[in-house]
Amino acid sequence: MFCDPEFAAFSQEIGMASLGAPDDWIEKLATLYWFTIEFGVCREDGALKAYGAGCLSSIEELQNCVCDASKKLPFEVPEIAVTKYPITTIQPVYFVAPSFGEAKRKVREYSSQIPRAFTARYNPYTQSVELINKRSNCV
Repeated sequence: MFCDPEFAAFSQEIGMASLGAPDDWIEKLATLYWFTIEFGVCREDGALKAYGAGCLSSIEELQNCVCDASKKLPFEVPEIAVTKYPITTIQPVYFVAPSFGEAKRKVREYSSQIPRAFTARYNPYTQSVELINKRSNCV
């Protein structure tokens, strides 16, 4: 999945959102990363599709995340961000987004609420992170 530019950009976006974030928000972002980049599930043409690397790297996890027996909840970011999860067993719950694009939109919207003194953006031309903390940095 990391070879897919859209997926890789989503992973990077969650990482960028953590820059300058308070510790409680870092934990929330890490949990969002877990339930999206690692164990993300969405609908595509009405069918459940796994897109998370953890789901796709384990046949047992993949079967579990799309079977009827596993617990599936709607993709509500504030709820996801505070959900505890096991790291050594098959996941007991998955949050199902209406689409991959909708998962990205909701995480981006949630991340925009993080209190911080600056904004960070990735510059693909210089392959560096730029901090925007004053008007002169916006040019």
